[in-house]
Amino acid sequence: MGIIARQSIKGTIATYIGVAVGFFTTFFVLTRLLTAEEIGLVRVLLDAATLFVGLAQLGTATSIIRFYPHFHSDKGEHGFFFWSLLVPLVGFVLFSALFLLCRTPVEHWFGEKSPLFVSYYYFVLPIAFFMLYEAVAETCANVRMRIVFPRAVREVGVRVGLLVCYLLYAYDVITMDGFVLALCLNYALAAVADFVYIAVATPLSLKPDMSFLRSHPDIVKQYILYTAFLIVSAVASVLAPTLSSFFVSAKMGLEYTGIFAIATYMAVMVSIPNRSLTSIAAPQLSAALQKNNLDEANALLQKVTTNAMLIGSIIFLAIWTNIDLIYALLPNGGTYAAARNAVFLLGLSQLCLASFTFSLSSLNYSRFYALSLLFSLVLTVSSILLNNSLIPAYGITGAALSNLLSYALYFALILLAVCCLQKAMPLCRQQLYILLLLVLSVAVNEIICRSLPDSFVLGVVRSGVVLLGFMLLSYLLRLSEDINALLRSFFVSRH
Repeated sequence: MGIIARQSIKGTIATYIGVAVGFFTTFFVLTRLLTAEEIGLVRVLLDAATLFVGLAQLGTATSIIRFYPHFHSDKGEHGFFFWSLLVPLVGFVLFSALFLLCRTPVEHWFGEKSPLFVSYYYFVLPIAFFMLYEAVAETCANVRMRIVFPRAVREVGVRVGLLVCYLLYAYDVITMDGFVLALCLNYALAAVADFVYIAVATPLSLKPDMSFLRSHPDIVKQYILYTAFLIVSAVASVLAPTLSSFFVSAKMGLEYTGIFAIATYMAVMVSIPNRSLTSIAAPQLSAALQKNNLDEANALLQKVTTNAMLIGSIIFLAIWTNIDLIYALLPNGGTYAAARNAVFLLGLSQLCLASFTFSLSSLNYSRFYALSLLFSLVLTVSSILLNNSLIPAYGITGAALSNLLSYALYFALILLAVCCLQKAMPLCRQQLYILLLLVLSVAVNEIICRSLPDSFVLGVVRSGVVLLGFMLLSYLLRLSEDINALLRSFFVSRH
């Protein structure tokens, strides 16, 4: 995929360095030095800040990618960077007022089971502010094909900073108040680093080009309508991914939120490679759709979806075939193993997310973008109903199941719309083979588990056999030409 492949590989390398840092932090620092309740507090604070950012950015992350081709030309960007900074600032001010008004209902909902979150409620605002502009800076870098540094800041820099915060608190260098302040400072440094990088690496101007707007009123109208749509859409689409965490906190307490958070950390690894792939491919897709080049857009959709599904499946298998070993090695693993089944369900949710998020981008960049609002409402309503009914019945496993069912319905609707209305086809035969091969591998793993005695050595051998079998069959069946070509070039260079 040319520049997409190169930037994606570099971004993925940075991402997995961050994964290594996050893995060490999560499994050898958090679970050893912090209580489940303290882990739960961090999870809820960051989830609340993430929700706030999704609303306050007023769709900036998507609108930057969609409208950058309209503003960019040989003469410059016509003040596009200025508007990219101003719009989320307006959103932050508006939603800050709403956030302050919500203090009483939040205290009522969380006060009994999670009073610690209520005590640090206002700290969500500064964390969200710096998260917001870190996200804006990263998107601005993405459309300029500068993905690697911002990705390294978010995946590595932020995680190293969080590790430092955890260690300082665990060894009593700072109090709980100081710990939460340190979280704010960590995200502030990340945002500043990204903006300094953009200013140095690419030509930018903070001066608004009003003459360009006056001469292109159609673009202004489209931007306003699109942004208004995204504001409404964000209420639904951003709320859904954090609902399970909030419901577990309110109905079960922060200790269970911490257990659920560890399971979520493991499952999220499934979708991590997709972040680099889609972030650099999204501008290419937007440009292809703007030119009405459906052949290019269709080819890009199938490639990205197939690659994301195959890589995500490998990571999912690596986690699930070693799940008991992971919990055995985890400090206080007996406490967190209560979420074992949740890891499986959350991993499948992340596989859906990794595989089909790019199809959502296709819908958002087309004239049918308003449909994603309807689908987001379906996602949110189904998530609320399922969490509310399944968590009391099945606890953490119920939260994970509600997550999976909501996303399955959501992406089924998106794929149906993309295929029927855009006349695009994100799906292909290779993806069906990947899913069948994944089901077969999980089944083989379960059969071996039931047939052999439980031991560390046999567990490692079993995991290796299942993973190698999946990857070998994927290569022989040529499920991804991009990955096959990458493997061939690697082995040729080695010899």
